[in-house]
Amino acid sequence: MPIYEYQCTECGHTLERMQKLSDAPLTDCPACGKPALTKLISAAGFRLKGGGWYETDFKKGNRKNVAESGGGSSKGDGGCGSGGCAASSD
Repeated sequence: MPIYEYQCTECGHTLERMQKLSDAPLTDCPACGKPALTKLISAAGFRLKGGGWYETDFKKGNRKNVAESGGGSSKGDGGCGSGGCAASSD
């Protein structure tokens, strides 16, 4: 479900709400109670779900692990190996 951002034209209150595409846009401001909410255009919000990267996600041929290809990083893994880049802080 997408996350939409709203702002009240009366009091300036902003909020984010997770809604289905088929849901009607919000109109009433929870801060001042007036029907003055407008939907803002902003960067897409998303949530990452799941347990992470799996060895089989980028498997090629009969290789067991992309990181075992030898000689450093390959073009397909961006230098992250099988552990993924999300946990890296370098």
